[in-house]
Amino acid sequence: MASTGEHTSPLDPVQEAASAGHAPQGAPAGSTETAEVAPSPRHAVAGPATTWLASLVPPHGSAADRRLALPLTALVGALAAALRLPGLDRPGVLVFDETYYVKDAWSLVSLGYEGEWPDGADAAFEAGDVDGFDERGSYVVHPPVGKLLIGAGMRLVGAGTPIGWRLATAVAGVVAVLVLVRVGRRLLRSTWAGAAAALLLAVDGSAIAHSRTALLDGLLMTLLLGAFAALVADRDAAAALLARRTGPPRAPTTLGPGLGVRPWRLVAGLLLGLAVGTKWSALFFVAALGLLSVGWDALARRRAGVRSWWAGALVRDAPVAFASLVGLAAVVYVASWTGWLRTTGGYGRTWAGDHPGEGVTWLPEGLRSLWKYHQDMWGFHTGLTAEHPYAAHPAGWLLQLRPTTFFYESPEPAQQWCAADRCSQTVTSLGNPVLWWLAAAAVLVCAWWVVRRRDEVALAALAGIAAGWLPWFAYAHRTIFTFYAVVVLPWLVLCLVHVAREATRARGPADGPLGARTAHVTHADADPPLVRRAVVVGLLVVVLGVSAWFLPLWTGQVVPFRFWQLHMWLPGWV
Repeated sequence: MASTGEHTSPLDPVQEAASAGHAPQGAPAGSTETAEVAPSPRHAVAGPATTWLASLVPPHGSAADRRLALPLTALVGALAAALRLPGLDRPGVLVFDETYYVKDAWSLVSLGYEGEWPDGADAAFEAGDVDGFDERGSYVVHPPVGKLLIGAGMRLVGAGTPIGWRLATAVAGVVAVLVLVRVGRRLLRSTWAGAAAALLLAVDGSAIAHSRTALLDGLLMTLLLGAFAALVADRDAAAALLARRTGPPRAPTTLGPGLGVRPWRLVAGLLLGLAVGTKWSALFFVAALGLLSVGWDALARRRAGVRSWWAGALVRDAPVAFASLVGLAAVVYVASWTGWLRTTGGYGRTWAGDHPGEGVTWLPEGLRSLWKYHQDMWGFHTGLTAEHPYAAHPAGWLLQLRPTTFFYESPEPAQQWCAADRCSQTVTSLGNPVLWWLAAAAVLVCAWWVVRRRDEVALAALAGIAAGWLPWFAYAHRTIFTFYAVVVLPWLVLCLVHVAREATRARGPADGPLGARTAHVTHADADPPLVRRAVVVGLLVVVLGVSAWFLPLWTGQVVPFRFWQLHMWLPGWV
């Protein structure tokens, strides 16, 4: 009898159509892997475009599960919008690094590059005088994409209102929730599980605060999650296409066929380029997600019966993946600097003309100046060690030991409808502490599952966490902040939901390593674990309750000072 203590959710969508009891081409006798169903003539001629269109609708789940997909997506998305869009003009001043990004965004969409602002420009900008910049280029240390998005929101509703400042990040926060429903559904093979992951993202304080503040990290999270979702869709489409091209009557091959340029990978490359054009830290995701995608290709070839499946992935898939992801991302990144390149007023734009024969001389003058500017930016990022009261070591990020207060003020009670003698108004990046603490524990469980049973869902979730968190340990001596961790939040909740779902699944056919089906378990093993389900539901209720309790501190509402004190559970939160 197969053990029920260890199983992993199957990831390969082709296995859904497999016939039990037959080994795939090239599989050894007694293999627990299942064979692919022979493709019909109609399916045999399907090409990448047809497969890409079909992959828009995941094949997973029962008919009832599929019918729930759009209603649950809409419901969770509506909740996310309700928590992010109302009251965007609160606080009515530039908070934290909005003083840089909002003003830079406005000068960027006005000039094509970031212009210089005079000292003390915040008060005038907040009062509606938004054209106080001059045409001298300002030395900025982040690429332009995130600021272009913020600037687009300001163009849409006006630069003189906080709603315009924060519209782009608020919309991006809602989009991230909608995307997570879909990618969670694909990974976890359940609409309910995908909706649960998105619900956790929708109600988390770090995600809410970033959506309501014009910073770059919330935009970065959405772009990276979109790239991940595109690669998950590419995995499904490529596996189905590979199964059709390797199934009977075709003979087994050593490397397997090439799959050509895949549309979903191009989407991922585009989004990764935009992400790197928002913050350079996205480069780690380019590497991690690229390796993950090629790894999925290798496993798909293994399941299709390709004899040298790793070699096949490296020869047939990796070069095209590199061009689609790294190559396209590089092109998109350089294109994001078009405004700077087409004008002459940007910071350092004329460096090459002023320094003939210096730098990378074989580059055109504009790109040579851009390269020198990037060297200066790199020096800033690697050398920033200024003291800051909210600087935090990455070891404490997942536990939210030192969140960042974006805004704090003690308004007069009579002016803010506060009945207490002393009032507080704050916006904190603190995530829902119960959610983050549970997710941190789930990360450890998923890491164990990857080692012990090669759990692919856990590996996919950990890839995002590793890319967005671990590299910061190399820069722990720098001035860095806990709120950077918002970019890994979608993968954290995927870890948490995956662990919760595995703990509460009724035991049917057990899933072995790499998604292989094993023998059926006994009827006693198939009983639903009701106690564990009750615990998970109880924890979900606690998480939702904690979010409701902390919501005023994430949305800048005026509260009694005592109410604020009751939320400061740890000394590092003050």
